[in-house]
Amino acid sequence: MQMKKPKLTLSMVVKNEGDRYLKSALEAHKDFIDAAVIIDDGSIDNTVDICKEVLHGIPLHLVKNTTSQFSNEVTLRKQQWEETILTDPGWILNLDADEFMDASFASKAQEIVEQHTYEAIYFRLYDMWSPTHYREDQYWSAHQIYRPFMVRYRPNFPYIWKETPQHCGRFPLSINHFSYMCHPARVKHFGWARKEDRQNKYNRYQFLDPDAKYGWREQYESILDEHPNLIEWVE
Repeated sequence: MQMKKPKLTLSMVVKNEGDRYLKSALEAHKDFIDAAVIIDDGSIDNTVDICKEVLHGIPLHLVKNTTSQFSNEVTLRKQQWEETILTDPGWILNLDADEFMDASFASKAQEIVEQHTYEAIYFRLYDMWSPTHYREDQYWSAHQIYRPFMVRYRPNFPYIWKETPQHCGRFPLSINHFSYMCHPARVKHFGWARKEDRQNKYNRYQFLDPDAKYGWREQYESILDEHPNLIEWVE
């Protein structure tokens, strides 16, 4: 009897990504995924069309929210999770629309999904402050910590969330009980790479978390630093 090929599902939340990184991100990832689950959180541009165009030929479960849920992130992440597990996802690779696995990952993805030792894969995320440089200082050092971006879905497991409206995490908290591997591939995050994006994010945090109840006030303020410490990205 032929063994069933392990499945890798890309899971993503998008909103008004038409003029940002979505098309490039999907192009970069489509060759090593088997399916995709995308929650469109109330886009009013061509985001949905981009998803359908780039992922043509790949099984795509696309859910369109008529009202954005972004102001309460945990609600949105729960929706993303529930819609993803409905598809029998196998392995779930959870990326945002401005996040890219580095060039080394494509050749390693199959090896990861075929192994049976680990149920969660942790990577380092680099906050890119330009197309070629990432930021590193006392406020921006996410790349020094490994974080879960990929899990094998385990049915009948009690999945529990961090119930906060911001910074709730992309996976349920209880995946911390999974056996895990810290993988050398890296995630490039371009959400801060353009000045206008930094200003928009600063404004958003000031609106959604004005008292820094869920985040770090000094980090919020540092978003607009004129001369941050930047390091060149090397593949």
